[in-house]
Amino acid sequence: MKKDEDNIIVVKSMEFAVKIIEICRWMQSNKTEPVLINQLLRSGTSIGSNVREGIRGHTPADFYAKLSISLKEASESEY
Repeated sequence: MKKDEDNIIVVKSMEFAVKIIEICRWMQSNKTEPVLINQLLRSGTSIGSNVREGIRGHTPADFYAKLSISLKEASESEY
């Protein structure tokens, strides 16, 4: 079984989450609307958690469902 550090999707989603946290801290220091910060923080960091859940899913359908959620969260973060 591959370790998480060997999975490019896990690594990239973790890096993305860290960058999202940094951006949200910057936004907070620049008095950005808290509701926007919270929404970006939730959607940007949930990508990686859904990827990890999908990888650990019991069936291919679990994997597909969780990665679909990750894609939706990424789209929301982009918006």
